[in-house]
Amino acid sequence: MSASHKNLHSKLTFGGLLITLGIIYGDIGTSPLYVMKAILGKHIIDADIVLGGISCVFWTLTLQTTIKYVLITLSADNHGEGGIFALYALVKKTKIKWLIVPAIIGGSALLADGIITPPISVSSAIEGIKTYYPSINTVPIVIAILFVLFTIQQFGTKLVGKFFAPMMLIWFTMLGTLGVIQIVHHPEVFKAINPYYAYRLLSIHPDGFFVLGFVFLCTTGAEALYSDMGHCGRKNIRISWIFVKSALVLNYFGQAAYLIHHEGKTLQELGGNGNPFYLIMASWFQPIGIVIATLAAVIASQALISGSFTLINEAMRLNFWPKVKIKYPTELKGQLYIPSINWLLFFGCVGIVLHFEESGKMEHAYGLAIVLCMIMTTILLNFYLIMKRVKLYFMVPLITIYLAIEISFLIANVTKFAEGGYVTLIIASVLILIMTIWYLAKKINKNYTKVIKIEDYKKVLMELSEDLSIPKYATHLVYMTNASRVDELEEKVIYSILQKRPKRADIYWFVHVNILTEPYKTQYKVTEIAKDDIYRVDFNLGFREPTKINLMFREVIRDMVKKGEVDITSRYESLNKNNIIGDFKFVLSEKFLSNDNDLRWHENIIMNSYFFIKKLSLSEERAFGLDSSSVKIEKFPMVLHAPENIGLTRVH
Repeated sequence: MSASHKNLHSKLTFGGLLITLGIIYGDIGTSPLYVMKAILGKHIIDADIVLGGISCVFWTLTLQTTIKYVLITLSADNHGEGGIFALYALVKKTKIKWLIVPAIIGGSALLADGIITPPISVSSAIEGIKTYYPSINTVPIVIAILFVLFTIQQFGTKLVGKFFAPMMLIWFTMLGTLGVIQIVHHPEVFKAINPYYAYRLLSIHPDGFFVLGFVFLCTTGAEALYSDMGHCGRKNIRISWIFVKSALVLNYFGQAAYLIHHEGKTLQELGGNGNPFYLIMASWFQPIGIVIATLAAVIASQALISGSFTLINEAMRLNFWPKVKIKYPTELKGQLYIPSINWLLFFGCVGIVLHFEESGKMEHAYGLAIVLCMIMTTILLNFYLIMKRVKLYFMVPLITIYLAIEISFLIANVTKFAEGGYVTLIIASVLILIMTIWYLAKKINKNYTKVIKIEDYKKVLMELSEDLSIPKYATHLVYMTNASRVDELEEKVIYSILQKRPKRADIYWFVHVNILTEPYKTQYKVTEIAKDDIYRVDFNLGFREPTKINLMFREVIRDMVKKGEVDITSRYESLNKNNIIGDFKFVLSEKFLSNDNDLRWHENIIMNSYFFIKKLSLSEERAFGLDSSSVKIEKFPMVLHAPENIGLTRVH
């Protein structure tokens, strides 16, 4: 692990704890807005359901969030970074190919969750206004708030964190205080800490097991908490979680204390828009509570939006996602903004708001995708523990318990499918499809790329460089290559230099970018193939590093010139005499599907879909961060399974 990331995870500061509150806990911190309301629904308040439900919430937060995520999963960091793709990059070293399946399903499910968290959090908060104006239409207000939230993303989470941190401190303090006020009158509610009440609800009550589908909503932010680890550091998360969990538990128990006291009624009869969260507030405090809850809900959305950016960036580097434009709004590592994903999420959120209209209906769509993501994380975590040689007597029961808990949650959530769960599953399925197509197409592409040994063409390249009968194409000709071995090159590169109009240059450069399984590293290696004629540069970049080939290549050249390894002055006599630097021209190859293919049906679907998606993604030169004025794009037909001889007969 690099020193800066070791530092990030061992550093514990008050400022760090505050920023953690602002960035990490939004999603999980706003769950008291809708969990108890969802558990009770329109049923008559029954003390057994309330105590059983609150017992389930307490033990879910303890087993799922505290033990699985905060204590165990946060230890599975990839050089300081967390999230399902960072975990996959770690376990990839086991060389078990099918592990890509849980990685793609989990990543897609987390992104789908990013589309439903902002609408449900903001809607739940805004609906508090209905206490005063029962007939108000909250949909336009929710959409307006979401628009502002997605617009400020481009300024980075540093700006956002400065405002969010004190706000979340106020929020959690308010949660705890509201809970304590109720508990003081009914301290007997604490008996729900006894897991017997949870067991009784799940085993005896006829609908008890399916209450788990709503109980699960209290831990949905745990996955985002892991994804955002790189922003704040493990120690800050673990220490601040003590305060956050205490505030959440106090508020949940406070709501339960209030509800037991009103047994026999329905939530709707109690007023407050039927939301126990607002019912436990004094009437004079409710307007203030609504404002604070709305601001906290906006922050809840932030945690998942920044998590989605991180996720897509990693997916691109791991070849799961098309290349899209990334901006780096601040100097901080891990801070990024992806415009296309930002607006895709925004329109997805607006669609959810217009489709469901109120938070009560959104609860049915919520949870189904994220429980899938949690199961996938557990599967990958199992292989991480195997890699770390954790003792079997500890690992097997641990993974078994978590799979049992999460599969129970999944079964309880499946009942929500028809009532709205299908929405998130459709979104997750589309994302899984895009990631699978992109990954398989890249694999097919690689399998059909012919490579040759540079040594076989070294002599002809050196002679071409001296051949004055061919007009000079450039002083320095730079080719991007996918060949991972230093002594190899794609056949199409040699074809481009020698046959597709011979390209004479003084120096040929072959540049390869190797994406590592760790997040932050910028190294390069230069191989001299022929002095002053042919060089190869290999960049080793972390999967979160920006690919800015223009700037990096310039730095390599500067370094080589300083060490006297290469002379980059122009070889034209007049320019050489005046020490003028030669020109650099980059050549990129772009493939298109040849008509001469004899594709199998599944390859046909994959490759045609791949080229369609590719049209919508970033061009090669922009993806590599190259200056378009010095780039030449060459198109090559991609031939897979070339047809056999047609069998022509010559006639005289």
